[in-house]
Amino acid sequence: MGFTGISNLVLLALAIAPAGRANPVQTSSPVVDLGYATYQGYHDNTYNLNVFKGIRYAAPPVGKLRWQAPQAPLVNRGSIQPATKQPPICPQFGGAKLPEVYGFNSALGDEDCLFLNVYAPPGAKDLPVLLWIHGGGYGLFGAFYDPSELISTNGNGFISVMIQYRLGAFGFLSSKAVHTHGKTNAGLLDMRFALEWVQEHIEKFGGDASRVTIAGESSGAGSVMLQSMAYGGREDNLFNNVIAASPYSTALHQYDGKVPTRHYDDFAARAGCPDTTTLQYAGGNVSISGEWGTWAFVPVVDGDFIQELPSKQLFEKKVSGKRVLSGNNANEGVPLSPPSVSTTGGFLSYVHSAFPSLSGRDYSRLLDIYKSWDSSPENNGPRYDTLGDRGPTALNQSEMATGLQQTVFNIYAESSFDCPSYWLADAFSGAGTKESWKYQYSITPSYHGADLSAYFSVGATTPTRGLIDAFQKIWGNFIINDTPVISIIDAKGGADNATVPEGVNGDISWPKWNSGSPVLMNLNTTGGTTVYVEVTDSLTYWLREGPGVTNNFKLADASKWEGGRGQRCEFWRSVGPRVPA
Repeated sequence: MGFTGISNLVLLALAIAPAGRANPVQTSSPVVDLGYATYQGYHDNTYNLNVFKGIRYAAPPVGKLRWQAPQAPLVNRGSIQPATKQPPICPQFGGAKLPEVYGFNSALGDEDCLFLNVYAPPGAKDLPVLLWIHGGGYGLFGAFYDPSELISTNGNGFISVMIQYRLGAFGFLSSKAVHTHGKTNAGLLDMRFALEWVQEHIEKFGGDASRVTIAGESSGAGSVMLQSMAYGGREDNLFNNVIAASPYSTALHQYDGKVPTRHYDDFAARAGCPDTTTLQYAGGNVSISGEWGTWAFVPVVDGDFIQELPSKQLFEKKVSGKRVLSGNNANEGVPLSPPSVSTTGGFLSYVHSAFPSLSGRDYSRLLDIYKSWDSSPENNGPRYDTLGDRGPTALNQSEMATGLQQTVFNIYAESSFDCPSYWLADAFSGAGTKESWKYQYSITPSYHGADLSAYFSVGATTPTRGLIDAFQKIWGNFIINDTPVISIIDAKGGADNATVPEGVNGDISWPKWNSGSPVLMNLNTTGGTTVYVEVTDSLTYWLREGPGVTNNFKLADASKWEGGRGQRCEFWRSVGPRVPA
């Protein structure tokens, strides 16, 4: 296996956020004393933020601490520690069979990687806090996302904490032996430890520990979902709000099940001696050996931190936190599901390989509920985005594909991202004082991860400024004021001819999610011109840009959306124990 450096990650929103400014203007050197160590960051004049990069929040998870719960960092009072550079990234474990141009590639990293970055307005006092958990299949990326513009758009009204956690085989190795002698969900425990760090230390940056929002995208969103489910949904008061953008609900096996045990045995056989480089190569090779777009080392049901499958526990509304803002993208099936399905045989082979534990009756129900699969148009039919509430549906039509290929994309999207986002919204609906809102990000091209440049927008060229401002206001208002409902003026993004659902008191209309009559906000744009973009032969799309692009937001019945997505999500919930999801 070739290990590709992080510098070779392409600038695709599906892979990483837009590159930040290489040399932000620095005018002073803020210092923070955390008790165990003192750190000196820098002041960024452009956004008027004090930035601290590379703060150690846990001891190096090496040697005897490898595959163990995170421990407090050692006291280091000898000198002031510089906090001006990105911390070393954790070892990277790529996805199986994905082209290198997608950016999901293994790379050597540093096991000593439990660091976080803090972005705080100078003189801050009692500000709410956003803690970001990055995505990447539980195997990739780090704390290199820049939230400066997101904070600035919201009047520097909150503090951001960007964390790193153990990835791949170092964070999610699982077997009976690991469960007995260590921790099978070490990466999730790292995140929890960072949340506890925020409770203890964020006041020193001007933050309010009682007003924490945890947020993430993809496996980062899956992580915030699992943090809300942790210990059976036990309320530890570590956060009050959750933002889950495309929550990735990967197959969640029992810690000693056949699949994680097979990966463990394969890893052990490849590793041989325990030096860190050998372990990284072993884990990387295991991770890329599976089915298209899968990762070998992911969370497991350990009976403690994770006690039940999301499909079951979320249905029971056993979650911590008070509110959730749950989102999905219009074309989540790209790029993590196979892009070359062209025959009925190939389609059926995909279904059986992706869901090997479904029963014969399950397969029959799946084919019935995705009934258009056997009468789909040709794969080379004209491609265009669906409207969502009328006309052709995502069952066999999108900007990314048509026919059988699109059905594959949609099955993967709904089973892995869309339906978990519905379930999470349900879990916070009608559960005492809990509240939830739901949105879909439909701005072209809206494949999985395309929304990253809307909230980490420093240096971004897409989407449009009007959409970025509106979207960032939605997130910011949720973080600061506990609701995504923003003003009509902000939602229109500076264009009087933009279309948004108008409510009362100058605000948009956005009802809270109700399981009985679920409503989502569809975020889209219209106008301008479309530009054709080709990444690979199997990943092409159109991009809307130029003068005349305006925001086009509307409310929709989430149950009827895309030809009955609500019904299909109930199917995936019913087969959850056999996915397992």
